[in-house]
Amino acid sequence: MPKTNVRIPPDLFTFLIDLEAHNERPWFEANKERYRSAHANMVAFADALLERMRVHDKLSTPSGARSLMRIYTDQRFHANKPPYAPRFGGRLVRVKPQLRGGYFYRIQPGDRSHVTCGFMGPEPDDLQLIRQDIHYDHALWRKILRSKQISSHFGPLFGEEVATIPRGYAKDHPATDLLRKKQFLLRRTFTDNEVLAPNFLDEVVKTFRHGPHR
Repeated sequence: MPKTNVRIPPDLFTFLIDLEAHNERPWFEANKERYRSAHANMVAFADALLERMRVHDKLSTPSGARSLMRIYTDQRFHANKPPYAPRFGGRLVRVKPQLRGGYFYRIQPGDRSHVTCGFMGPEPDDLQLIRQDIHYDHALWRKILRSKQISSHFGPLFGEEVATIPRGYAKDHPATDLLRKKQFLLRRTFTDNEVLAPNFLDEVVKTFRHGPHR
């Protein structure tokens, strides 16, 4: 059974800092054991996060290891792109078709770590339902986004948008800023000291639990 509390160790940060400074295959191969150790630490953290999150949500992600993104970048269409991503990140997927949306996390030195929840790539039917809900009840959306539960844990709602108001909605609708969104995401950023603190996992779980579940 995974431990219920796992810390992010300083050595993991040190490896990512060095990787960003030496983002090339020979260096990575020479430091493969450091990568394996950092990766194992991250898997342990992700396992603990998954276990804690399953207490209050239904998730289909089978394990912490399966939640992690690859550290190797895709160079098929960008040959000059650095071969490695100097971060650890991943996602937890909610059980479909009943539940939508998901949770995302990124560990990256330089005060660039963050957790995100919401709709990263909603299916067309889901996106239409969200927009209809905004259209009919945009005042409630504003109220929820301004609520203490949301505003005290996250920054403003963000995500990719379409250039103009979607077809079928009035151009002067009072919630055009929300209707134009293709993604509906809330994010909290963490400093390096916060990530390395012993209560970081607790803070991640608490933050996700305060996210909207619609």
